[in-house]
Amino acid sequence: MRKRDQFKRLITFMEDAVILAVHTLLFAYLWYTVYSNLLEEGFFRRGDWAVVGIYALIMYLFASLYGGFKVGYLRLMDVLYSQILSLVCTNVIAYIQICLISREYLTARPLIGMTGVQVIAILVWVFVCKSIYGLLYPPRQMLLIYDDISPMEILDKLGTRRDKYKICDIMQLSEGLDNICDSLSEYEAVLIYDIPAYDRNIILKRCFELSVRTYVTPKLSDILLAGSDKIHLFDTPLLLSRNSGLSGDQLIFKRLMDLVITIPVTLLLMPLFLLISLLIKLCDGGPVLYSQNRLTVDGRVFRIYKFRSMYMDSEKEGIVLARKGDDRITPVGRVLRALHFDEFPQVINIIKGEMSLVGPRPERPEIAAEYQKLIPEFDFRLKVKAGLTGYAQVYGKYNTTPYDKLKLDLTYIENYSLWLDFKLLLLTFKILFQKENTEGIDLTQTTAVRDSGSKEN
Repeated sequence: MRKRDQFKRLITFMEDAVILAVHTLLFAYLWYTVYSNLLEEGFFRRGDWAVVGIYALIMYLFASLYGGFKVGYLRLMDVLYSQILSLVCTNVIAYIQICLISREYLTARPLIGMTGVQVIAILVWVFVCKSIYGLLYPPRQMLLIYDDISPMEILDKLGTRRDKYKICDIMQLSEGLDNICDSLSEYEAVLIYDIPAYDRNIILKRCFELSVRTYVTPKLSDILLAGSDKIHLFDTPLLLSRNSGLSGDQLIFKRLMDLVITIPVTLLLMPLFLLISLLIKLCDGGPVLYSQNRLTVDGRVFRIYKFRSMYMDSEKEGIVLARKGDDRITPVGRVLRALHFDEFPQVINIIKGEMSLVGPRPERPEIAAEYQKLIPEFDFRLKVKAGLTGYAQVYGKYNTTPYDKLKLDLTYIENYSLWLDFKLLLLTFKILFQKENTEGIDLTQTTAVRDSGSKEN
């Protein structure tokens, strides 16, 4: 292990502290020189400190949630986007706080000007920190190990992060387990890609012995175990996987959260719904809403509602997933899909109790049946209600393969908490304007299933 790796967390902490301090000091300057002077009754010193401290806390929470501090982990543009999004959210809340304190609407111009200065500071900070991180922590020399599943998919993804990963060699399991284990010490990191569990465990233990960093693509059983409770039978550690979905109290609080958030937001956005309905009607004169059968908890079928984004009779030749540049999508539909606004009518399904705000996205029965032929475990995701957004939508893409979406959905189910739901709702706001989350499947795909499937043994 590189000696400097021991100080990686300290270095990233110092980098994060710098940008957080810059944001806080700029807001403190604005508060003391502008807004505190506009108050009819000024604060005592502790009150001023509290306002500045709350600003720093909110900025830290949003930046942590959206990944604004993950300089070495995320791509440069992702960190930049996350920092700016965190800044905007924080400054909007700060302005609301200022207005509540003053009990009147104060001018937002100073805050807008401060935001511009903060954006410049973010640009400088991101590029400087990225450069420092790149010099101290160049990409690791990695070995990729695979079996009979082609590694091209993961290699394409690694190719987008050449600043972090460098595959120096590729070995297939057929080259011999002993030969592979003898080669491990020559690399700084190893990626174990979808190989049988028995062979994987031997390689994993050898990597642990040699202190070689190891990346593993998990199997479904790994995800189920990762979400289990750790208990002890006297001096014997046990992993308890209940495999029963959500508990009774979790179901009650999840339903309350759905109603408390959905009903007020629906009333607030009603003018926008009416405008979208008018635009769809003017586009081609067809119906505003589109409904179809979808699957939810325990395999129950329900009718899902969406704003119509395709031309009439777009599936007269059969069910086909939306593709990149699909000519069946209307001009209005393209905008709705890009912003995910076509999903808004599903608030009806949520209020009716057929869906939840957060959960696995509901599949059509016909498509789910096709996926299940290749992935028998695909209906594992039906342990909970279908959702408007979900773990797979936040951390995956529209064209993520069903096998990988299943892994993400199971990660959500096995690690469920009310806080996780709230976190995913906030992260959904982040991905609304990211193109990769709305594009269709590639033209070379007949479905989104990996052709070769995946081994689970």
